[in-house]
Amino acid sequence: MKIFEALRQDHEKQRLLLKILAETSGNTAARQEYFEELKQQLESHAIAEERHFYTHLLEKDATVDLTRHGIAEHHEIDELIEKLDNTDMSSPAWLHHLKVLKEKVEHHLGSVDLCCTYFTQQYMGSHIIENASDTMLA
Repeated sequence: MKIFEALRQDHEKQRLLLKILAETSGNTAARQEYFEELKQQLESHAIAEERHFYTHLLEKDATVDLTRHGIAEHHEIDELIEKLDNTDMSSPAWLHHLKVLKEKVEHHLGSVDLCCTYFTQQYMGSHIIENASDTMLA
């Protein structure tokens, strides 16, 4: 199941970027670079989850609520990123919004790590998982 390892690696990278960003200050080049990388990571990862896992999990009654919750969290994360984009990086408000984003992302990643992986393996056929692996890792 190489896809699950790739997802876990993405999650660890996102956690690390959030940790690094929380330790930065001011409107510096480093903060801007790490923030852009985090945005790209979160966006591409959310698209991949929704396209290759959530669509299949929505087909099963047992996983509809969990899947909807995951999609809603992606939307909340998008809104927090937009707040950060619209806030001066040197403002204390920027760091506050980042901490809220960090909590939301870590909650979401924990849910995906624990729940979605189990449900995905239970409710998606191995051929779907392999196809998702081939597509996402290409």
